[in-house]
Amino acid sequence: MLLSSLAILVGLAVLVWGADRFISGAAALANNLGVSAMMIGLTIVGFGTSAPEILVSSIASFNGNPGLAIGNAIGSNIANIGLILGFTALLIPLSVHSSVLKREYPLMLAVTLISFALMWDGSLDRLDGSILLLLLCGILAWMFHSAKTGQADPIASEFDAEIPHDVPTGKAIIWLLLGLVALLASSRTLVWGATNIASALGISDVVIGLTIVAIGTSLPELAASIASALKGEHDIAIGNVIGSNLYNLLAVLSLPGLIAPGPFLPEVLSRDQPTMIALTAALFFMGYGFFGRQGRINRFEGLILLSAFIAYQSLLFFSLVRT
Repeated sequence: MLLSSLAILVGLAVLVWGADRFISGAAALANNLGVSAMMIGLTIVGFGTSAPEILVSSIASFNGNPGLAIGNAIGSNIANIGLILGFTALLIPLSVHSSVLKREYPLMLAVTLISFALMWDGSLDRLDGSILLLLLCGILAWMFHSAKTGQADPIASEFDAEIPHDVPTGKAIIWLLLGLVALLASSRTLVWGATNIASALGISDVVIGLTIVAIGTSLPELAASIASALKGEHDIAIGNVIGSNLYNLLAVLSLPGLIAPGPFLPEVLSRDQPTMIALTAALFFMGYGFFGRQGRINRFEGLILLSAFIAYQSLLFFSLVRT
């Protein structure tokens, strides 16, 4: 147990560092190659913030622990909205100005409902995984189109301010490779420690994925959103979460279906998916802006999101105590 706990702590620390190096290297390299700031922000950075979840879920699925992968995908989305946006808005109320984000809100809600529908039969199979990947390809195509036509969008200048412009290509490649190696090594370490603890405590790997792993792999988004909010880059703070949630449902959740298809615990449908849907719907109604109202997540709404996350984690804890 001690070694497994240490593996989780070290794995999470290296995971956060590796994700930061990977994103910085990829963004700097793309900038040096002439890729627009909008395209870097919508695609490369969005993928980079979900890289920890993607690698953890891939390794867990290959190791025969698809429950951990499913829990990681759903739990990360719950943490992204409840913990990250809730805590960030509690510190600094967030306003939405970007028209791109206004279009991504309903898209995220639709993808969330589609994932629930695909899992309704209690199993995640290769057809489900393939559908999610096809949706990912379609959304990426839309993002490329938005990147080409959305230069006047307020979020474009925020993306440009965050991209490293003075990093030589050689250094960017080194950052990218170092980050990738760190992500791979830390993901394997984290999965090993998490599955060992789940086995030792006699709890499901789904719960480990929903708690320790999900919160840990969401740490890069937490750091990025708080930093962006402090700089006044509210659209990026929210956009990081929306992009990460889309990648989690389409890229991360597809992996257990494609690699290790099969049934999952019924609590995923009765407890975890409804929580994710409720938080996603809450974010949509708070941030979209209706009847001429600007999209905004104020401190009270941030408190609601954060309280919902704490209540959900408490529910998981007490369900474990009862068993």
